[in-house]
Amino acid sequence: MQQATMKRDSHPTTSATVPLKDIKKTLPLRVLSEADWQHWITKGYVIVRQAVPADNVERLVELLWAFDEKNPDDPSTWYAPQRREHKMKELNNTGMLEIYNHQYLWDNRMQQRIYDVFVDIWDREDLWVTIDRANLNPPKKVKGNPNGFVHWDVDTSLHPLPIGVQGVLSLKKQDGDVGGFQCVPYLFEHFDKWVKTQPADRDPMHPDMTGLSLVNIDMEPGDLMIFNSLLAHGVRPNHSDNRVRMAQYISMHPAEYDNEAERAERIRLWRELDHPKRDAFPGDPREWEKHNAETAKLTPLGEKLLGLTRW
Repeated sequence: MQQATMKRDSHPTTSATVPLKDIKKTLPLRVLSEADWQHWITKGYVIVRQAVPADNVERLVELLWAFDEKNPDDPSTWYAPQRREHKMKELNNTGMLEIYNHQYLWDNRMQQRIYDVFVDIWDREDLWVTIDRANLNPPKKVKGNPNGFVHWDVDTSLHPLPIGVQGVLSLKKQDGDVGGFQCVPYLFEHFDKWVKTQPADRDPMHPDMTGLSLVNIDMEPGDLMIFNSLLAHGVRPNHSDNRVRMAQYISMHPAEYDNEAERAERIRLWRELDHPKRDAFPGDPREWEKHNAETAKLTPLGEKLLGLTRW
């Protein structure tokens, strides 16, 4: 089995060897329809409507405002400088919140509907959830680049191509004005053909967008969008007048229970409310979670998704 491939923000992808779009289903679909599945394997993304209860969304929204020390009713507080620079420069000032282990984050990770859709995606039940962050992105004061950025999170020059999946849980209504996730489904669907038209020294992390069109994804609070790591994507700036974009990042990948070092580190992060060691995200310098939260209580499903117990 191949070694886990590293994405640019140092998340492991997976030791799986079958590309996600080539999986032949053996398990019945739990959440996705057949049309959803076909969209997923051809366009590279799929949206699960109302993946978590409204109460979960509302309390997490309140938590993220408190974590970021901003007042939702006072826009003058929305523009405090970010606390640390990102090595991935395009992520600077995009509202990334380095909160990872709070109970409210885990409550969404442990939702049966969230787990079931990733079972659909991977066609297997033994999964681990990523210990990932959140986002609070206010309107841009300066109306600069209207299109934002587009990149891949994996090196598309590698052979075989890396295997990975990511997810974004919307906490506020996301539309063209408020910006948010954007992608290039055509490039996912026709990558093999497109890459033959590109120079040998092309940038494997940023596509040449000549002749390509962006798709902006609309979502309601509680909707989960899952996308293949081979889907070129990015963040469209928030050009609304007074609305924020808020999201929690949630994904799952095949469990590696016998990888004792990885399993022990995941458990430590949960128990100590610490941040993953990733190049792109240096962690919260205040250690807010350690001072303001307690180790999350896990359900039996949560214990398996973390790695406390074996599937």
